Amino acid sequence: MPVAAWWLLVLPFIAGAFLPLQAGINGQVAKHFGSVMSAAMLSFAVGTVALICVVLFQRDMPGIQALRGLNWYHWCAGLLGMFFIATAAFAGPRIGALLFMALVLAGQLGMALLLDHFGWAGFRQASISLGKLGGLLLIFAGVWMIRRG
Repeated sequence: MPVAAWWLLVLPFIAGAFLPLQAGINGQVAKHFGSVMSAAMLSFAVGTVALICVVLFQRDMPGIQALRGLNWYHWCAGLLGMFFIATAAFAGPRIGALLFMALVLAGQLGMALLLDHFGWAGFRQASISLGKLGGLLLIFAGVWMIRRG
């Protein structure tokens, strides 16, 4: 595999490793503020400022025409992110990092299976197979084992 292709494997791994850390930090902020939604707002505000800086540095700001060309559901990605951050800040500290992330992973992989099978949201179509279903069932078995543990 070429060097550039390795980054396609390393970056998602690192991003995934940061998710429980982000959930824990947001949980601490929520406890400090006394509000899950205020913690989520702070998280998004910091992320928004960082993204604005990157986009301005790259001189890659989308124009009005590009924004008008989006469908209504394209605007929902931010709402999905808000739901995740708020859920992480609320549930993560209450159920623990391992169980929280196991459930997140199970949900992600279940949705990914559907997205691939139907080719939704711009993903290339790849049919469900017994191997994929078996792997997903093993993830759910892992969640069950972690919960019992």
